[in-house]
Amino acid sequence: MAKRLYIDGEWVEASGGAIPSYDPATEEVIDEVGTASQTDVDAAVAAARAALGTAEWAGLLPVQRAALLFKLADLIDANREELATLETRDQGQPIGVSRAVSVTGAAEHFRYYAGWVTKIQGTTNPVSFPDTLHYTRREPVGVNALVTPWNFPLMILAWKLGPALAAGNTVVIKPSEVTPLTSIRLVELCAEAGIPAGVVNLVTGDGATGALLSSHMDVDHLSYTGSTAVGRIITRASADSNLKRLTLELGGKAPSIIAADANIDAAVAGNIMGSVLNSGQVCAAYTRFYVDKKREQEFVDKLAGGVSGMTIGNGLEESTQLGPLVSAKHLDHVERLVRTGTEQGAELVTGGARIDRDGYFFAPTVFAGVDDEMTIMRDEIFGPVLAVTAYEDADELDALIARANDTEYGLAATIWTRDIATSQRLANGIKAGAVFVNMPSIPDMTAPWGGYKASGWGREMGPWAIDAYTETKSVWLHYGD
Repeated sequence: MAKRLYIDGEWVEASGGAIPSYDPATEEVIDEVGTASQTDVDAAVAAARAALGTAEWAGLLPVQRAALLFKLADLIDANREELATLETRDQGQPIGVSRAVSVTGAAEHFRYYAGWVTKIQGTTNPVSFPDTLHYTRREPVGVNALVTPWNFPLMILAWKLGPALAAGNTVVIKPSEVTPLTSIRLVELCAEAGIPAGVVNLVTGDGATGALLSSHMDVDHLSYTGSTAVGRIITRASADSNLKRLTLELGGKAPSIIAADANIDAAVAGNIMGSVLNSGQVCAAYTRFYVDKKREQEFVDKLAGGVSGMTIGNGLEESTQLGPLVSAKHLDHVERLVRTGTEQGAELVTGGARIDRDGYFFAPTVFAGVDDEMTIMRDEIFGPVLAVTAYEDADELDALIARANDTEYGLAATIWTRDIATSQRLANGIKAGAVFVNMPSIPDMTAPWGGYKASGWGREMGPWAIDAYTETKSVWLHYGD
């Protein structure tokens, strides 16, 4: 039986059909999820709207709301192995990643935002009027649609749900139809934690269900993580409906710059982690490598040797370093772009093909001699595909910055150098929401996360997420005659 929708504290049958959820390592159906109709979405949004003003939610003291989030974090920890196994079976990521990144990251985010509940403050301001008190209030935005992707479904939902609840909002969650199972389980844990009915609602379905939320007149804010193409559709839907607030974390094509003075072994290790984690299905994955010509061959040889020696297999096996891609459709997408790279003249150093076994496996791939205009250097591949090019003159940092910025995206970048001046000139010049120096791209709950240009709008995590889920109200009080 298909998993049901969660609306106003009850599990109910979806009005639409069922969508199978596959194990990408075996191609077997794990479960089925329902497809929410317009009626279902309307009911979920109405439940969230009604819950906003209830004594059970709006009437909670901040310390009581914080206690619910702390309890939810504890429940995630208590169900750690179940959640990690479910994430791996549904998404394919190695079990070590599911435990240490997905499950641990989810619990940490709820604890972090539990701490924020008692610290969401207004200000008093010295306005230029006599006998006048001016202060601000931070109030919940209202009903929030949380539309999450398939690459890190549990953790990215926690990035959104934690601050939304901390600020006193209500939500309707719509996970990707490709990897919905840990989101469903998290909603069950929300109920177990005692979060009141109507505060957290869940609708499942494909892009059509997400479109119903994007255009819904009674959704106040929509937070979406996913492709830039869908982000543009959501933006148009918001403009054509109620101009709902949007937080968009979209695509990326992160550059990695390796200077002549870099510690090449450290750069190779860090770039492998930053490029093929979760089989490269990471929006901030390093995919464009600009290497000083003097170190190019050494870097290419060590990079290819590192990725070709990785253990590939079912994510449930403890030895697995690289799991499958998420779906047959995505496997076709990656294979097509790799073929384009070869056709356009890039040198295939290692990989470049599907792995002959059950599941959606693709060999980690390194291209060398890549031109800036090649498709593999410009399009988001979202797979274990690394494209290396060289630069000649280390003194021409402005030209190197221009090459790194020659993309519609601007989510993340990394720089590998021992020279502080070089690192700062490059970090200041690159147009990206996060620049990492001598380290992989590892987001942290205390730091802002989001992109420039077509990589999105707004920031998640830290106090910046509290800004996304609150309105600032300006109150003026004249107390003179």
